[in-house]
Amino acid sequence: MTNILFICHGNICRSTMAQFVFADMVKRRKMDHLFIIDSAATSREEIGNPPHHGTVRKCREKGVPVLTHYATQMTRQDYDRYDYLIGMDTWNIRNMLRILGNDPDGKVHKLLEFADSDADIADPWYTGDFEATYQDVVRGCEGLLKAIVG
Repeated sequence: MTNILFICHGNICRSTMAQFVFADMVKRRKMDHLFIIDSAATSREEIGNPPHHGTVRKCREKGVPVLTHYATQMTRQDYDRYDYLIGMDTWNIRNMLRILGNDPDGKVHKLLEFADSDADIADPWYTGDFEATYQDVVRGCEGLLKAIVG
């Protein structure tokens, strides 16, 4: 079983989109029984809120099932629960490490690392461009899946 936690600032746009996309990818490959997939925030701003309507709309437009999810904040204990802690941008990584304290086992990654890029996934809360975010999330999730299962 591989446990993955996707993380962004508020847990309503990018990290939920990555959670839904990755869950759909593994389900389509009949590998969903091999993964536990969730998402969380580095901030407390959106705790308890459902995914952003733009994320929901984009996922539905692309045929990606929208799962029931309410924003939660990551905790230091998540380091022991998950094999991969995947941030969406450099700022998220910095805040993740602040929450975790350190990363002795190399579990913290930026999603687009798995697409051979150091780029950040733009936050559609600010850009309004959920399509660009979706495309980057798909690239990162495809690379992550390939890194895990070959």
